[in-house]
This record gives sequence, structure tokens and C-alpha cells, in this order.
Amino acid sequence: MSTRITHGAAQVIGGRSHQCDATATFTHEGRRAYALLDGIGSTQEIQAWTRSAARRLARAAARTGALKGLRLIHAGRAAELTEYGWRAEYLPKAVAVVAVTEPGKPLEVAWCGDARAYLVPAPGAQPERLTTDHNMRQVLLDLDQVPGPYARNRVTSYLGDTSPEPPLGSARTRGTGRLVLASDGAYEPLEDAEVPMGDYLAGSPHQAARALVKAAIAHADDRADNATVLIADLAAAPDLACPECGGRVVLQSRGWATCATPECTWGDMAAVLAGAVGSGWDLTARTASVPRA
Repeated sequence: MSTRITHGAAQVIGGRSHQCDATATFTHEGRRAYALLDGIGSTQEIQAWTRSAARRLARAAARTGALKGLRLIHAGRAAELTEYGWRAEYLPKAVAVVAVTEPGKPLEVAWCGDARAYLVPAPGAQPERLTTDHNMRQVLLDLDQVPGPYARNRVTSYLGDTSPEPPLGSARTRGTGRLVLASDGAYEPLEDAEVPMGDYLAGSPHQAARALVKAAIAHADDRADNATVLIADLAAAPDLACPECGGRVVLQSRGWATCATPECTWGDMAAVLAGAVGSGWDLTARTASVPRA
């Protein structure tokens, strides 16, 4: 069965003057990146910068990996703001989360701030959170203290942080399921109302994204934040039989696949074989055994 990766995004401005969240995707040599940024503040300048930064983050992550890509964009923005000195306080900044999928490899996630990534392992299941917030609420919880109602609004890591060792989070997990990237305006109203996010994740990625942001705004107060969600259906295990002889397929470097049968000369990009390579691959041996046709 060939499986195609699909994705969709949705946004609602809420009670803000500008939509300062942004999403972007980028694909490079079979590696696809999904990025979501949540701009800190609400101005036209922040809006424009966040949209540009989201595209740059997706491009960097697709080329170098989730964490390396985030480090590149983070370091670049920190260097820019350092040059401005005290004026940097008034320049655009954002929290970010980026996820990278690649044929035959686990899902990679990297983040700074309180933008989140979730993975829904199967249809109807509740999402599993992959990220840990970088904000004062989490700091206090880690110290076994009770955070105040506004502790979550103070982030401790973001694009533009010029501290010597800013915290950047990263995680790796299975590369199949439904990926959900969300700004705090999309998940916090549901958490506050104790409404399961999974109740709004049915249907196509576009349908689920729209349903989730609408639900977030419906459960928010009069000061509703921007709500943004990006949802991607990651590849299920594809049909890995050689199209020439039906034999076992071996995944080579950079997504190239070949037939393991000595007398068969078939070779092609894994993406051509099945659109993507999912959990059917043995990630240790980098091979997959399939029944002959």
C-alpha cells in the first residue's frame, strides 16, 4: 500500500490585533520539515518577521535536521539582536517548534519556548506530548512549587535569546502517526477547560486543524491569543516489495532503495517506491523483509 504524507494548517487571530503565529514546510532530499512559530507580541513588524523566520527554520531543519536547524536560526537571531544592544528588547522574537521526517528514520522534534508538538499514534487515540515547555510555570513545577496563573506567560527560551546557553529541547520518536504542532493559544484554552485535544483531531489534517483552532477560541476568554495548528499525517509502513521481482528491499544512503536479490538490478528512490518509508524498515539493519509477490 502506497502512503502519501499530507498536512494542513489553520489559524484564528483571537483577540489580538495581528496574527503573529506562522507555519512553514520545506522538503530537501526526502527530508521534510514542519515548523511553527509563535511571535512574542502583536505588531505588523513581529508578524512579518515571524513568517520569514518560519520559512527559514523549515528550510534549515530540512537540510540539517531538527535540532541543528533550530540552533542555526536561533544563533543567527541572537547574533542580530546582540548588535542592537539595549534596543534588542523592542525587536521581534518568537518561540518555535520544528519536526523533521525522513524515510526510514525516527521523527525528530526540536523547540524553544512553549510551542508544542504532539503525536497521535493511531486514529481515535489521545495525542502524546513530545515537548516540555520552556516557561516559568514548568520551572516552578520542576521545583515542586505551585505556579501562579501568569507563570506560563513568561517563556525562558525563544528565538532571539542572547543568553550564553539558552535551553533548546529535542526529542526523537517513531516516525508514524499524526503529528500536531500547536501554539499556546491553541492548546491552553482546552487544557484550562479540561477538554481532550483528541476530541478535535478526526478527519483530514485540514479538517482537524480547523476544528482544533475553532475549539480553542470557543473555550478561550475575551483576551484569546492567536491560535495556530499544523497537522501532518506521517507515513504508515509502505509496500516494500521490489517492483521488479517482489523480493526484499534494502534502503541505502540518502533514500536510495535497491533489491536484495542478487540477480535483480532494480534500484530507485524509496519515495518512488512507496511515497515514503515508514515503520516497515528495520532501522538497525536498514533493511525490510517482505513476502515475495
